[in-house]
Amino acid sequence: MITPKAILFDLDGTLADTAPDLAAAVNTMRLKRGLDAAPYLSLRPFASAGARGLIGAGFNITPLDSEYEEMRVEFLHNYESAIADHSKLFSGVKTLLDGLEGLGLQWGIVTNKAARFTDQLIPLIKLDHAACVISGDTTPHAKPHPEPLFEAARRIGLLPQQCWYVGDDLRDIQAAQAAGMTSIAAAWGYCGATEPTHWKADAILDTPLELLELVRAKVIQNQAA
Repeated sequence: MITPKAILFDLDGTLADTAPDLAAAVNTMRLKRGLDAAPYLSLRPFASAGARGLIGAGFNITPLDSEYEEMRVEFLHNYESAIADHSKLFSGVKTLLDGLEGLGLQWGIVTNKAARFTDQLIPLIKLDHAACVISGDTTPHAKPHPEPLFEAARRIGLLPQQCWYVGDDLRDIQAAQAAGMTSIAAAWGYCGATEPTHWKADAILDTPLELLELVRAKVIQNQAA
């Protein structure tokens, strides 16, 4: 595992706990249709999968169903209307980011969330000092394709191999591996339908502060070499 020059992060489920507002967007749809609200814990694991995952969890339909596109538009409207009512940084994230900056490392965000949502959310949860922000529509491809990670590295002036990428979804690890970046599974996040132990990440960490300690140890080791 190389000593990083920068740490890149997924957004939903990695830096920020956005599941409450995403789940609320689905439950607004359910209540409109005369259904009971789905239990929050049944929706939370799908938060990193966006509209596809949450509509699937809330209504058991897929993008192949005829009603999906109309429901997707409704979901996104609901979410955009209340994008940061309950969303906040995970415990320890602010200390992590301050610590990275103290070590002289850059950090950035690479998310599959569309820019119309990313650009609105990031200032509200005080992440607008990131060195770069790559949204799901910044490049022609979204994760697990490596291009968003390549673009992030370009924008901060580093080689992909000099960066670590941290995320809470299998797609994040696949994207990091395809880009040649060290991959870190954020087990404190949503993690989807599969356990991080199956993702073949370079490391699996349970808290943001564990990540800070791992980075600090690598930087100190490099300085001593």
